[in-house]
Amino acid sequence: MINDSNLLEKVTQLETENSKLKAEIAKLKILNNWYLEQIRLAAHRRFGQSSEQTVLNQLGLFNEAEVTADDAPEETVTYKRKKRVGKREEFFEGLPTEQTIHELPENERICPKCGGPLHACGHEVLRREVKVIPARISAEEHIQTVYGCYNCDKNGIEESPMIKSDVPAPVIPNSGMASPGLPAFILCNKYVLALPLYRQEQEFKRAGIHIPRQNMANWMIFAAMRRLLPIYILLQAYLLENDILHTDETTLQVIKEAGRKAAQKSYMWIYQTGKDAKNQVVLFEYTQTREGKHPQNFLEGFSGWLHVDAYIGYKALEDKGVILVECYTHCRRGFDEALKALPKADRQNAAANIGIDYCNQLFKLESIYEEMELEPEKRARWRELLSKPIAEAFFAWAESMLPKALPKSKFGQAVGYAVNQKHWLMNFFLDGRLEISNNRAENKIRPFIIGRNNRMFSFSPKGAKASAIAYSIVETAQLNGLVPSLYLKFLFETLPNIPKERYAECLPWSPKAQELCKIPTIK
Repeated sequence: MINDSNLLEKVTQLETENSKLKAEIAKLKILNNWYLEQIRLAAHRRFGQSSEQTVLNQLGLFNEAEVTADDAPEETVTYKRKKRVGKREEFFEGLPTEQTIHELPENERICPKCGGPLHACGHEVLRREVKVIPARISAEEHIQTVYGCYNCDKNGIEESPMIKSDVPAPVIPNSGMASPGLPAFILCNKYVLALPLYRQEQEFKRAGIHIPRQNMANWMIFAAMRRLLPIYILLQAYLLENDILHTDETTLQVIKEAGRKAAQKSYMWIYQTGKDAKNQVVLFEYTQTREGKHPQNFLEGFSGWLHVDAYIGYKALEDKGVILVECYTHCRRGFDEALKALPKADRQNAAANIGIDYCNQLFKLESIYEEMELEPEKRARWRELLSKPIAEAFFAWAESMLPKALPKSKFGQAVGYAVNQKHWLMNFFLDGRLEISNNRAENKIRPFIIGRNNRMFSFSPKGAKASAIAYSIVETAQLNGLVPSLYLKFLFETLPNIPKERYAECLPWSPKAQELCKIPTIK
């Protein structure tokens, strides 16, 4: 027989165990939801649309016409598109033209009426085609001319002078075969077209010449470290003179790093001038780690605004007077991922839509300011009047949602990111030249990521440093309207033959570079 005391103890024990089970079930539900979010996100990344663009549909600031017109009768407007006159002519304008005249064989130039000889009495252009001539490989011999004095020889003057003509210095000393155009071609293929060296080796073989990839690798490293590095240093000095910069970083695998395993991650950093800079520069830097000391060292002497993501390593720069401006694209991406992590049936009414919509309104206003071509001062005033109230409402909403959101859920992480980074996200209102996102740096680091995916890794730190320099030169050339292969060839022809004091004459915005390497204008 069980007495009341034992029964009460048993009931209490059962209640305690029940509470523990409920708590455990709640934890398992949270964990299960987290795993489901990860599965849905992984499936979306693999099979879904990669764009983060969304429809502005929650707060209705920019969709008033659509909302109001839901019940309005539909009006169909039709028009006939006018054919653009002269488009084909514009396409061929500026292209060198060769003519191929098609004639009858000699034995067919006989009149079918009288049997007399036919003569050409007119020509008609039936069509024009674009003709592509693949790269032509040839040998070039540099022949030095030696001059002597006939008068000295005639008059028997001893020690008659022998004067030799000047010959330009080679881009790769003692290479025996590398003209300035060859390493320029190889570098452009690798760093602009993301074509690995082993594929280039195969292409050269198909063209009838064998250039081992080891030779190409040695040329690239020499060309980068000896010829391009001085230009890189000049570009860095110019970059640090600006007061608005962008930065970002991505991973890199380097096989042979002293004291490190091959699988350990190294990093490639990017530093870029703002859109209003007089001349555009983008520089890459390889480092073994992601420590905050690396941007501090690279940006030594810089003061101004720096567009960044929320990586904590950048925060130490504030001690040196740098004002960090964080990116609303990163902020919006958190809510976008939170939405994609939900089951499709739950997405339409999810709170993440509100966060996305707030961010979209800010981006929409920025595109309007861009279309209006506002000066920085006017843009700052319009931001203060229209954009800032939306940003403040967004952060107030995020703060109100923070206690309600599960911290480890995608939505909880997105809300927490917005609240924690508010100070740095609001800094873009400090100057009209600042941008709402760090897309400028992210877009410029993409060519490196594509190349990284093609080659998988760098073999040595020396190769990684050479890659950073080469990427910097070709990407900066493109930002300044130059054809990368022509600019590299120009540098390799010029730099070995001028003193270092004149290297500034070879910067991408120099008159000579602009004259010789400019991308042709397409009308």
